Amino acid sequence: MGRALLSILAVVGMLALFLPAWGEERKAETVTVVGTDYVFTPNHLVFRVGSTYRLRFENRGKDLHEFSAPGFLKAVEISNPEVLNQEGTEIVVEPGQAKDLYFVPRQAGRFPFVCADHDWAGMTGDIVVE
Repeated sequence: MGRALLSILAVVGMLALFLPAWGEERKAETVTVVGTDYVFTPNHLVFRVGSTYRLRFENRGKDLHEFSAPGFLKAVEISNPEVLNQEGTEIVVEPGQAKDLYFVPRQAGRFPFVCADHDWAGMTGDIVVE
């Protein structure tokens, strides 16, 4: 009986850790960025410190595209870091695919973003956090 109660309490405790994040994701404002060959649309994003967002990055191009924004990604609290590359610096999306990043900006500033493979072609943008 004691072991069963401890198991139940452990599961309830783990759920309590994750439920607030799930609730915030439901309230997130969605901002969609579309990557094509070789443009981001839109290429200027504005976010507010403390607000919850869902950044949806859609790749409608023929090539693999990245949403690379290391400085910005360090200045936000991310609830689903598994969508980022191993270094935590970009979202990598195959052609015809999309990924969602849920985050809360914690620091105001101006941050560049690029497609690391196609910035030479003008696939760049900027983010302002107010």
